Amino acid sequence: MKPQQSENVRAAAGASRDPVLRRLVVIGASAGGIGALMHLLGALPADLEAAVLIVQHLGRGSERTKLPEILDRGSPFEVRLATEGATIRAGYAYVAQPGRHLMVRGDRLRLDDGEPVHHVRPAADVLFRSAAECHGAKVVGVVLTGGGKDGAAGCREIRDAGGVTIAQDRRSSSFFAMPRAAIEAGAVDRVLALDDIAPAIVEIVDESKTNVQEA
Repeated sequence: MKPQQSENVRAAAGASRDPVLRRLVVIGASAGGIGALMHLLGALPADLEAAVLIVQHLGRGSERTKLPEILDRGSPFEVRLATEGATIRAGYAYVAQPGRHLMVRGDRLRLDDGEPVHHVRPAADVLFRSAAECHGAKVVGVVLTGGGKDGAAGCREIRDAGGVTIAQDRRSSSFFAMPRAAIEAGAVDRVLALDDIAPAIVEIVDESKTNVQEA
């Protein structure tokens, strides 16, 4: 069961219109990522004017995942398994399906059966690249704990498109290879402890809101 406080927050948020989608947060994680994702999503406010798209590497041969249900229990966000053609909405988090790349096309999700990237499918680089192409400076890319180098190239594309990139720091990462690859590629704006990533995302979203109001 989801904690009652989160249920109340969600109900209150749902009583009004959906928040404006000001930012698209894309997250890549691998080994140690489920715990990090639980922590991060649980710290985001339900009324955040952003959507969250998640690639979590799972074991080979995985055909089904309960990750959306696991993350949903502790998150004020509505966490769903990504489906073909679904409209991206603020206040929702979408988890990539096992064995299929997750991509963005405009305001909708796309699933792709293309070749694995860095030996994985879904791959964070595929999601990050498509998000950068479609949403440019609206994108916040986050690389969490994990092995390998998935996410590094995608972070570079997000940064080059004007978006913001974040990597989890060594001390709070169970496996530092993925964040380190992005950092060493010069593709990361902020290196943060896990506890500091959600506040940073909130700050970035709030800054975009202020910029619009001042324009």
